[in-house]
Amino acid sequence: MARYDAFLLVSFGGPEGPADVIPFLQNVTAGRGVPPERLEQVAEHYDQFGGVSPINQQCRDLLAAVEKDFAARGISLPIYWGNRNWEPYLPDTLAQMTADGVGRALAFVTSAYSSYSSCRQYLDNIERARENAGQTAPRVDKIRQFYNHPGFIGPHAAAVAQAASTLAAQDFDLVFTAHSIPAGMSAASGPAGGAYPGGAYPAQLAEAARLVAAELGYDRPWRLAYSSRSGPPSQPWLEPDINDCLADLAAGGSRAVVVSPIGFISDHMEVRFDLDVEAAQTAAAHGLAFARAATPGTDPRFVAMISELVRERLDDTEPAVLGDLGPGANSCPAGCCGQGGGRPASARLAAP
Repeated sequence: MARYDAFLLVSFGGPEGPADVIPFLQNVTAGRGVPPERLEQVAEHYDQFGGVSPINQQCRDLLAAVEKDFAARGISLPIYWGNRNWEPYLPDTLAQMTADGVGRALAFVTSAYSSYSSCRQYLDNIERARENAGQTAPRVDKIRQFYNHPGFIGPHAAAVAQAASTLAAQDFDLVFTAHSIPAGMSAASGPAGGAYPGGAYPAQLAEAARLVAAELGYDRPWRLAYSSRSGPPSQPWLEPDINDCLADLAAGGSRAVVVSPIGFISDHMEVRFDLDVEAAQTAAAHGLAFARAATPGTDPRFVAMISELVRERLDDTEPAVLGDLGPGANSCPAGCCGQGGGRPASARLAAP
């Protein structure tokens, strides 16, 4: 049983005003050769929301809730926060932790799933930040994937039920969505040589969707679709796109749909724009009543889950999981979640 003396929230980051948008997008796409005109196109998505991504405030809200829950459960760990692409930057946070004398920290990454961009890249970010902080930088261990934890599944299921209650139709089709990634990256997700056809990322998404549907008692076929596909048309990404899925449902006679962003823990821009704007417009164009389910955010069950995941590592308690895939690993082996020749070049890609 390891001793830890700090908790670290690690997230993607986002602009907090119009002047931040282009610099933020430049951070996201650094070294990938994305032309300036493409960044300007993506910036228009942020402009519709005042140049502010919701993710940083959601991190602040989550940290406040976690701090309160830690206190109630007797978890005495100072809390830090570092982002990949915007302030507070992860290297600055690791430098502060080093100055504060932190020896070993537990990191909670704001993605429930295994893939390069949602897991391995964060591990690489942490290691680079540690190198920048020097030889006395704290060791940082990442908390396991939590896509099948009751504290993740429960809030998603409740949100679907709430969204469905806003529809006039009693019968509705249920579509789960996640951020698409290149097919090569998907195939490389999870341990090298893993047992999941197509990779761990879509398999874990499908399992989370199945668990939510089971908790709801939803006995009709559900669908898994993807949003935010970008990059050159020649590069295959996970499909179907949510807009194609909605058109297909309408063509098949569907009249109402609930869309659950199962790939997210909070309302990233990929939820606010790709679902609340684009997908909603597609649904309206095809005569579909549309309701988007909320993300967990600061749902007390989700906040309690974070505390429980910390307790697993502090006290070696039994992992809480639903379904048959078991708990995620506490450490990722070398070669886990590679790029698979598919690192996205898009400014749109956030952590799935």
